[in-house]
Amino acid sequence: MTADQVLVGIGLIVVLAVGSQLLASRLRVPALLVLLPVGFTAGALTDTVNPERLLGAAFSPLVSLAVAVILYDAGLGLELRRLTGHTRRVVIRLLWLGTLLTLVSAALFAVPVLDMSMAAAVMLAAILVVSGPTVVGPLLNFVRPTERLQRVLIWEGSLIDPVGGILGALVFHAVLAGERPGFGHQLGEFAASTAVGAVGGAAGAGVLWLLLRRVRLSEELATSVQIAAVIGVATACDALRDDTGLISAVVMGMAMANLPGLDLPVRRPFLDTLVSLTIGLLFVSISATVTPASLRHVVLPSLALVALLVLVIRPLIAHLSTLRTDVPRGERWFIGWMAPRGIVAAATASTFSAELVGKGIAGADRILPATFVVIVATVMLYGLTAFPVAKRLGVLRPARSRPLLVGGAPWAVDLACALRSAGLDVLMWAGADRERARIEEAGLKLAPGELLASATGAGAELEGITGVLLLTGEDDFNALASTTLRESIEGPVHRLAAPTASHGVVAPYTGGEALFGGGLSGPELSRRYAAGARAVAQPAGGGLPSGHELLFVVRPDGRLVPVTDARTPAPEPDDTVILLRPPTGVLTR
Repeated sequence: MTADQVLVGIGLIVVLAVGSQLLASRLRVPALLVLLPVGFTAGALTDTVNPERLLGAAFSPLVSLAVAVILYDAGLGLELRRLTGHTRRVVIRLLWLGTLLTLVSAALFAVPVLDMSMAAAVMLAAILVVSGPTVVGPLLNFVRPTERLQRVLIWEGSLIDPVGGILGALVFHAVLAGERPGFGHQLGEFAASTAVGAVGGAAGAGVLWLLLRRVRLSEELATSVQIAAVIGVATACDALRDDTGLISAVVMGMAMANLPGLDLPVRRPFLDTLVSLTIGLLFVSISATVTPASLRHVVLPSLALVALLVLVIRPLIAHLSTLRTDVPRGERWFIGWMAPRGIVAAATASTFSAELVGKGIAGADRILPATFVVIVATVMLYGLTAFPVAKRLGVLRPARSRPLLVGGAPWAVDLACALRSAGLDVLMWAGADRERARIEEAGLKLAPGELLASATGAGAELEGITGVLLLTGEDDFNALASTTLRESIEGPVHRLAAPTASHGVVAPYTGGEALFGGGLSGPELSRRYAAGARAVAQPAGGGLPSGHELLFVVRPDGRLVPVTDARTPAPEPDDTVILLRPPTGVLTR
């Protein structure tokens, strides 16, 4: 291909990837539901979007390195202190039972149904073992199941990818060598590959830890250093032993998430953007390599394989993995209804199938199209049904708001009690011992640890926070914390307004909507509370009593809507309102 053709092809892949993600966000569907058909259609209609022609022999190693970066990002979310008790037991069982049952059943099924040789069938089964955080993560973010369910499925997806990658490499080399080694030999090879990946990942994490601890780096440069380290270590491991780079990437991510002395942000905009773009590019590129002709005799048998995996094998794995644990029935069934295949399956199929076809392995030409059909079918099936299934099983997170109130002044504790009386699950944090004691005396939940860890849900018990209300007496602290936390949590962050435009160093100049109106700053609220004013919750149907000021509206579904200096929500008859009641005998301000 000419330089102009390569330039146009790469540019078109980028545009299609980002355009598909944009369209999916507007349609409010998982991006994979758009990326896969767009890539396939582009590959069928034009030769320009063909990564194998554009990049040649470089395509496969570039895919491996891109997947390593994705798995490193997934590993950053795997904090060991969250994986305890029955959750740990379920994840471990899902890994080994899922690998064993999927490998055996898919291979035995593929031989007669897909008309494959046993070698090609085992190769396909090894590829389909993986699930992957690149698919599971977006689907779970879309569905929002309970915290434990999300944790179990993300851990499974992040750990099964490198396991499947190594398994695929072992099967691939065994097929090429024409060997049928025994179980002991295969186990030894697997252990050797795991050791190479683990040692490489540990070494890479150690170097990263020293750099990030000892050298002051900007966020962009720190992210660039991490990406360079992951790619360098994954390359070295793959050079020593095939597909061990995937293990090294996950190990590095997990180590960075759990090593002491590091203050990695919960949200990493630069890395998140890179990973999102990489996922889009990979799905468009790999799906473009599947031709309509290759699918002609594969679609129906592959759909039969999907039915086996979705309706029989995965529910069996889920129920065996949760046997004799405290996982309730609804969560067991949802685990059994969530095993989409993703980018690692596509990458390994693209890497291994072409060489097996060149070696004349019977049925190897069906590995990539069959994998593509399984990916598309499982992503579409789970993407379209996961939310209604989760709702039917009763495993969705409660829609009710769970605010974190920061500050322990008497009026703030009184406000928290009023919110609790309106039916909200309120969490509080305060720095001073006397304020923390006041919160505990009121019977309110007190968030342990530091503010940033509490607000970002770093501990399992703090997950589910839907917003932060900064109510301390330090206006500059409120303003700076508001700016920081907006980048760290999903929900809104509100703070008290500064008493005057000249009050404090930064408080009057930070953006965002301040809480309340009518000059209700921290000092003013403290003054009124000392005079006898109190926060009260009452139904909105009777209207607002004279002299009371509206602070919040709690909708019937439990959503908390605050009054800010820019807008005042209109209460509906079925709402609950949180009011500031004036001191006894005072009707107006």
